[in-house]
Amino acid sequence: MNNSQQKQPSLLDAFIPIAFLIGLLFASVQLYGADSSYGANQIALLLAAGVAALIGFKNGFNWKMIEEGIVHGVSSAFGAILILLAVGSLVGTWLLSGTVPTMIYFGLQLLEPSVFYFAACLICALVSVSIGSSWTTAGTVGVALIGVAIGLGLSPEITAGAIISGAYFGDKMSPLSDTTNLAPAVAGSELFSHIRHMVWTTTPSITLALIIFLIIGLTQSTAHSNVNLNETLEVLQGNFNISIWTLVPLVVVFTMAIKRFPAFPTILTGALVGGLFAIILQPETVANFIQNPERSAFINSIDAVWRALFNGFKITTENESVNDLLSRGGMSSMLNTVWLIICALTFGAVLEKTQLLNRLVSAALMMVHSTSSLIIWVIGTCIGINVVAGDQYIAIVLPGRMYKAEFERRRLKPKNLSRTLEDSATITSPLIPWNTCGAYMAGTLGVATLAYLPFCFFNLINPFVSALYALYNFKIETMDEVEAVQNA
Repeated sequence: MNNSQQKQPSLLDAFIPIAFLIGLLFASVQLYGADSSYGANQIALLLAAGVAALIGFKNGFNWKMIEEGIVHGVSSAFGAILILLAVGSLVGTWLLSGTVPTMIYFGLQLLEPSVFYFAACLICALVSVSIGSSWTTAGTVGVALIGVAIGLGLSPEITAGAIISGAYFGDKMSPLSDTTNLAPAVAGSELFSHIRHMVWTTTPSITLALIIFLIIGLTQSTAHSNVNLNETLEVLQGNFNISIWTLVPLVVVFTMAIKRFPAFPTILTGALVGGLFAIILQPETVANFIQNPERSAFINSIDAVWRALFNGFKITTENESVNDLLSRGGMSSMLNTVWLIICALTFGAVLEKTQLLNRLVSAALMMVHSTSSLIIWVIGTCIGINVVAGDQYIAIVLPGRMYKAEFERRRLKPKNLSRTLEDSATITSPLIPWNTCGAYMAGTLGVATLAYLPFCFFNLINPFVSALYALYNFKIETMDEVEAVQNA
């Protein structure tokens, strides 16, 4: 069917699948609560995609065109899916090798409960800035910090919020980050000019977040049982060879990340190195994990690493909390998250292919009458696309393309747009359960997205700071005549 036979969707057309999805997701949460992401949300997303496809048929699109859009949309996230599966394997072998137990062991001894949330946020911020990846930070240091929090009797939900706050500060500000490079590329600004411009909104946001985490830590009851803590330390020592050598896989991953190796081979290498060190450093743990005396130690070792890679690590001790803490990981543990991502991207792809997403964004432009309203609309659009398309990169690229000309027309420097894209699209992506980032963080940290959301203070504060700057026209830079001509 030719493009001339396709009708432009109406605003009502664009709103119908969104309203349908919101209604189904509300019903899903009401019926299934925290378990809604284990199948119910996926069905809701696919049914809403079906409604969007029906509207597309009405407007002249055929199934082949929509199917091509779905394939393209899902394939664009295949790299993220591979990373997700690799992180599952990494968690499994790092538990078997003693890497995560060693990090937990030292963390329990070194991190004071009253400043733990503050320290967790700060540690993740520093790590993420240095390697440029929120996902790698959460999948390595974040996993260990969740374990430390549980060992100290602290809230995993607040800890996850602190980890994500710090990780996304680094992801946003690091020149090594893909989103930090993508946003200025889409908006037409220069990388380091973009980063310097972000300092104005990011610094107060992370400062406020750190203060809140510090206040929570200092005011909450930190009376935890030293007996339980000592028991946890003894169980860790009794089941693993705790030493500095078990941290080598962590060093390997950080070194590769700093040297800008791609994320998937970096994390997969870390998982394989973890398996190798498990065989070398943890022979008793490996033997207890497999428990098959009829085979040779070598075959059991290969079996243990292979099993940890695909199905995670499991341990049985007299301490149930340690069992729950250290029995996890494996590629299989990420399959539900992959399912959620595929369904979310299917919905987003149908919306984009049938022009429903563009219709929503163009309608937003009609509401723009000033510089402040333009920036606030960009923020709202990015958050909205994170919700409906389920992908951080779409939420950066699509609004960047749609609003770039309007920023130029108003003689606003491109770095204003690139900063706004990051202040909204990058930051809010882990707050949506079916977004690739929200699904990843929930799957990796073992805390449901809606459970940690209220404690992601940096991610919640930053868009409001950006909107406040727009309202008061603070640090919104305009082009001079020469720049305007050059950008025309």
